Amino acid sequence: MVKGRFTVLALAGLCALATGRAGAQTPAPPPAQAAGSTTASTMRTVEFAQALREAIEKNPTVGQAAVAIARAEALVAQARSLTLPSASVNVTTTTLDSARGFDGGVTQPRNQLAVGGDVRYVIGGFAVLGQARDQVDVATATSVQAKQGVAIAAAESYLAVIASRRQVQVAARAVDTAQAHLDYADRRLQGGAGSRLNQLRAAQAVTGDRLQLEQAQLSLRRAQEALGVALASDGPVDAGAEPAFDVPATIDENAWMQARPDLVAQEAIRRSAERIVRDSWIDWTPFPTVAFDPQIVTPSGLFQPSRTWRLTVSAVQPLFDGGQRRAQKRVRQTAVDQSKFALTGLQIQARSEVRIAQEAVQSLDRALTTARTAVDQATDVLRITTSAFEVGATTNIEVIDAQRSLRDAETAAAFSEDAVRHARLDLLIAIGKFPQ
Repeated sequence: MVKGRFTVLALAGLCALATGRAGAQTPAPPPAQAAGSTTASTMRTVEFAQALREAIEKNPTVGQAAVAIARAEALVAQARSLTLPSASVNVTTTTLDSARGFDGGVTQPRNQLAVGGDVRYVIGGFAVLGQARDQVDVATATSVQAKQGVAIAAAESYLAVIASRRQVQVAARAVDTAQAHLDYADRRLQGGAGSRLNQLRAAQAVTGDRLQLEQAQLSLRRAQEALGVALASDGPVDAGAEPAFDVPATIDENAWMQARPDLVAQEAIRRSAERIVRDSWIDWTPFPTVAFDPQIVTPSGLFQPSRTWRLTVSAVQPLFDGGQRRAQKRVRQTAVDQSKFALTGLQIQARSEVRIAQEAVQSLDRALTTARTAVDQATDVLRITTSAFEVGATTNIEVIDAQRSLRDAETAAAFSEDAVRHARLDLLIAIGKFPQ
């Protein structure tokens, strides 16, 4: 009866192991958390898409990028004002101690009101407007890049919770299996068929597995706290279902280069620098100004008409500046060259990231298949070893070793699953398809 009872428990443990591995794609709720202010039952759970959305909405980095866009748009409005005429009006009241005049005529009344206006237009403001608009494009592209960085950090935290939870499941099942073996050893010892040594070995295995379970639970809690920080939440946050990272079968280089935020931002910087160089011709042209000044004076004086206006067209042409304009153009050209080199370097790095990400997905998929095969093999070894121990063909040392081998195989499989998830995420990031 004792042997039969242990066989049932061992088989139940093996079924739990097989069921847990088969259901790895949809993680089960974690076991009871360590004592703390927030328990598993009260912890908020978010799905992957919701986690990305909350991170982007609440992260201060994204807010700073939005402020940068607003500032660039304000500079566009300021530059646009240079392309429009400006108008002003002035009112002047003059009071003298007495009127001025001669031969009975008044040349300057004692009280006089003068109303004047000024309308001006500076030619050449369109170049500044174009440069300001380029800065909006740069700020917008940089904002998209910042959002991607925040989304990647949130995704990494989310996957860390899933990976830690998977390790907790593996450790918990190892404890259950080891505990079943300890219960069997206790009953054999009490029945006089076992030994104190076998019972101590089984108890030692349970203690070691419980220690690993505690460590796994602590790692899970830390991952949940990190996810809460990534989502700007006041407390830990648990991850929901495992995200599905659908990797495209074919990858078009021209398409993903136009989709990567870092390449788009660097391309905007290059275009902005090139425009500034193209607009350098303005430094060599006159600075024309057109001004129209109407004026009304009442009462008018003898030599001062009541209504007058004046139209002024002026232009300033720099002749010699000691080579300052040529030096400025060279400085601007160096900015263009730097942006081109930076873009080329990013493109080289991006191609490398795509290639290694593709290779990693294929390699880690194969490794995961191997790891799951190892779990199946370790499960069979434990089953056979347990049966042999029950009939006295082996000692419980072999059983404990088989249990540890199965636990290690399951741990390796969990790591492989996490590596595959990260590899697929890295590939989507490399081709500019994350976040969608």
